[in-house]
Amino acid sequence: MSVQSVPTFPLRSTDEKAIPLIGFGTAEYLFGASRDTLKETIIEAIKLGYCRFDTAAVYQSEQPLGEAISDALRLGLIKSRDELFITSKLWCSDAHHDLVLPALHKTLKNLKLGYVDLYLIHWPLSLKPGKHDFPFKKEDMVPMDIKSVWEAMEECHDIGLTKSIGVSNFSCKKLETLLSSARIPLISSSLCSV
Repeated sequence: MSVQSVPTFPLRSTDEKAIPLIGFGTAEYLFGASRDTLKETIIEAIKLGYCRFDTAAVYQSEQPLGEAISDALRLGLIKSRDELFITSKLWCSDAHHDLVLPALHKTLKNLKLGYVDLYLIHWPLSLKPGKHDFPFKKEDMVPMDIKSVWEAMEECHDIGLTKSIGVSNFSCKKLETLLSSARIPLISSSLCSV
């Protein structure tokens, strides 16, 4: 498989590159259990032609992915970061208007990148700030202000820290709520169900 042979799909929310339809996920449970081997696994995936990588703050895989990207550049496996499509996700404890931008800055620091191609709200709920446990406790859940969190996601897009923004695991009803106030069209990795 080569980068040229991976089919892509255009993102309607951006004039940037299209999203490769074949991707490499970096989640494993227990999160962070194989950090040492994950970096080498990602490098092997790049050698095989993978160019789309999915990570998230909660997966604890952003740092190994960032190290693998740096190594792939140094080794000449890729000529530039722009050959890759990187997705990361906002964790629920950071799903508060004032915490979105700092969370994305931390993600970018972990990835050693200036931007991600797609930044998603991981789940349509918020946790008390500072609570990073998974699975999370019911008593740590707080109502999500979808409108203000999305506005913060739009700010991240506006300043160029992410090329596209979207959501994951949202129901159709929550998508409708979000779409009623969204200024920037969103990408959804959700499967709508009634």
